[in-house]
Amino acid sequence: MSALAGHPYRKMNGLGNEFVILDLRQSGASIDEESARLIADPKTGPGCDQVISLENRRGVDGVFMGVWNADGSEVGACGNAARCVGWLLMAETGAEEASFTTLAGALSASKVGDSRIAVNMGEPKFHWRDIPLSEQMDDTRFIDIKLGPIDNPVLWGPSAVNVGNPHCIFFVDDAEAQALDRFGPLIENHPLFPERANVSVAEVRSKHLIRLRVWERGVGITKACGTAACAVAVAANRRRLTERKSTLILDGGELAVEWREDNHIIMTGPISDDGEGVLADNI
Repeated sequence: MSALAGHPYRKMNGLGNEFVILDLRQSGASIDEESARLIADPKTGPGCDQVISLENRRGVDGVFMGVWNADGSEVGACGNAARCVGWLLMAETGAEEASFTTLAGALSASKVGDSRIAVNMGEPKFHWRDIPLSEQMDDTRFIDIKLGPIDNPVLWGPSAVNVGNPHCIFFVDDAEAQALDRFGPLIENHPLFPERANVSVAEVRSKHLIRLRVWERGVGITKACGTAACAVAVAANRRRLTERKSTLILDGGELAVEWREDNHIIMTGPISDDGEGVLADNI
């Protein structure tokens, strides 16, 4: 029996992006690849897109937020989970703001009205080494990936950016028409992305409105992805398709994203508290 057997958890979601959140600050227990897979799989655990931990991690000042995808891989950040964690920490302290740390860096959250949380997601990264890409590319607004016949590709020239995680973004005329379930895993594991990538199809409907669908690395198609929404908003502005403030329409609802002049990205959206439970003995 592992140290996580019988451990309490909280189920939350941001726009249908589902999380199992484990507060490990008192127990000192830890999550590994196998336990994350068991927790995320609805056949063996509560089921979720990502497993989230709250930890007292060595060398980190304050609360550390760990993020594990459904396949057990630990990743840098999760924007929708950051809103949930921010809400939890603010409820715990009674404050209007909360700060915490991820593998991708420090984040801060604040309340916006009664049911919405804003998160400062930090600064996007555009250099090919920082995304990272396996080959040098001087302009990551357009990277050399094509889908379909070389002389008549169906999709080509996506943008690449890192917002906590590597993102590959195809701008399309109709997001609903794209077979994301078919090409998502191919692009996720493309040799150009040594750490794999989240894959988005984005349909720009106006200077302030984008329809977005996302294939998350290690998970698959999800109802929402906060870091993808941030990455898409930034990439669209870099390609002069939108202004610096955008509303992103995802399968699970809407997120507001502002890429401020100080280079920080502010993402705002709702969260939902779906209740508590206890992990089974097989975890």
